[in-house]
Amino acid sequence: MLILPAIDLKDRKCVRLHKGREDEVTYYFDNPINVAIDLEKKGAKYLHLIDLDGAFSNEKRNYDIIEEIVKSINVPIQVGGGVRTEEIVDKLISIGVSRVILGTVAVENPILIKKLVEKYGDKIAVSVDCYGDEVAIKGWIEKSDRQIFDFCKELKSYGLKTIIYTDIERDGTLEGPNIEVLSKLQEMFGDNIIAAGGLSSIDEFYKLKDIGLYGGVTGKALYEGKITMDEISKFS
Repeated sequence: MLILPAIDLKDRKCVRLHKGREDEVTYYFDNPINVAIDLEKKGAKYLHLIDLDGAFSNEKRNYDIIEEIVKSINVPIQVGGGVRTEEIVDKLISIGVSRVILGTVAVENPILIKKLVEKYGDKIAVSVDCYGDEVAIKGWIEKSDRQIFDFCKELKSYGLKTIIYTDIERDGTLEGPNIEVLSKLQEMFGDNIIAAGGLSSIDEFYKLKDIGLYGGVTGKALYEGKITMDEISKFS
């Protein structure tokens, strides 16, 4: 199982949001490129990067920072945040991103997901971000009419392998993952299920491993010392 350290970009800095709220932001580091280099040196095997500027404003993207991170490290990186068109996916893959994460567009235009999976295969992932059982869209601002398990079943029918599940109410809270939902997702779909939101200790990653998950994302817990890169590098 992979532990993926997270880098959230906002205003060209490394930040974390509380429950995905743009106005509840904590700034951690001024140079996300140095953060990525440091994470690799300390044992990260895969990085999870979210372009919050892209998520909240389609006009404001951090392609240059993302490309510089890709050039500066040797581990793969998955990137999301406002990825809503084929052109954005093409751009991210062209600059060396290993996997591109889509969210809102998977709800609004699922046929595009099918097209992208046919085009790029395992390089495509979908982030299923939920309030309870309801899938959220547009930077978690709006609720959709989609229910998580029916929605994931549809995505899997298109050949999608990687689903990233976030319990929005737990994101940035260190309250722990939603084991109940994650267990059901793993049981129903297998493949690459990645947990995000609320993970607060290395013990919780071992719980995710026990239910067979492919990966888990850590952000706030890592930056606040509740999980260390030494623990992550030794995780197996």
